[in-house]
Amino acid sequence: MVAPLAHRLDWEGHCMKTVRRLLYRDVVWSVVFVALAFLSLFFFIDFLDALEKVGRRGQSVWLAALYTLLEVPGRLYELMPIAVLIGTIYAMARLAQSSEFTILRTGGLGPGRALSLLLNLGLVMSAFTFVTGEYVTPWAEQSANSLRTRLEGGSDLGQIGAWLREHRQTPQGVRVFTLNVRGVQADGKLQDIHIFEHDAQGLLHSRLEAASGRLVPTPGEAADHAHTWQLRDVRVTRWPLGAATGEAPLRNEHHAELAWPTTLSANVVEAAVSSIDSMSTLDLWRYSRHLNRQEQTAQRYELQFWRRVLYPFACIVMMALALPFAYLHARAGGVSLKVFGGIMLGISFVLLNNVAGHLGLLNNWTPWLAASAPSALYLGLSLAAFGWLVRYR
Repeated sequence: MVAPLAHRLDWEGHCMKTVRRLLYRDVVWSVVFVALAFLSLFFFIDFLDALEKVGRRGQSVWLAALYTLLEVPGRLYELMPIAVLIGTIYAMARLAQSSEFTILRTGGLGPGRALSLLLNLGLVMSAFTFVTGEYVTPWAEQSANSLRTRLEGGSDLGQIGAWLREHRQTPQGVRVFTLNVRGVQADGKLQDIHIFEHDAQGLLHSRLEAASGRLVPTPGEAADHAHTWQLRDVRVTRWPLGAATGEAPLRNEHHAELAWPTTLSANVVEAAVSSIDSMSTLDLWRYSRHLNRQEQTAQRYELQFWRRVLYPFACIVMMALALPFAYLHARAGGVSLKVFGGIMLGISFVLLNNVAGHLGLLNNWTPWLAASAPSALYLGLSLAAFGWLVRYR
């Protein structure tokens, strides 16, 4: 009895290995094909857009192509769940149309085992998406921003600019310093810097304006003054006590160079002047904590943090959503019709994901709920469709 049982288990293991190799090969190649097709399309569109700037500030066709290539990892990160959905639907629909999936079901491939096989592959796809979004995409975005900054001689942060805040204990008491940066020069220096000093009651004590500046570490200083702004062409306006009533005049100062101590770290300053898409998950978490400590609005960065954490798991949801297409009869529509349905599902997922993010910001929803709601909805939809097809079809 033991030998036949062991032989049977060995035979089942060999069959499952063959089934797993068949499914994974078809699904992976289909996902790769769909991803390459989408990336080629977006590369062509982005390259045409970059060609409009050729000839300006020394930009050439090769630099436009390089800049477009640096955008490819970000595009791949955004398109991975859709590519997984469409590629898996195509592979499963093709197996169903050729009756291969029917044969596998007859041979013992039950719904639970089929779902577990695809979910295991979905975990691999999720890990690949996470690595792409956490390491490759931020590096590519930062390289693209640096390239654009060098070509354009700097980057403009808009009329509002980037705002930072820090609370500091001084001999005069607690002071709140609000900083505004309007741009970044090609060499990395910050330009058009404004620093406002308020006391605990909100009274303005000084205003500092600098043409440019750079944050440098100051070794040997105390922990609360671990960095220093090296500012150039500085104009300082001070409001002494009684200046509002005319009892004391305003004081205006001008410095060619000024060292201004700060508690802000280089990572916080870099995060404030950088694009939110170029920040890694760890940077988003650190900057969100800094904003909360300084009593600033951090919901936008918290929402982006949770979207970055949960987005790779959308590949698992897409795998589960694609499996019911394998149980549809061939007469229920050809492969092209099912792929078209997959494209519509993918587009609706992207739209819902973006809409949920904007609604979460407008209505002040809990960030992790707003980020996870689309995936949870589509996962429930896929499991309900899968259960209905397995039971009644």
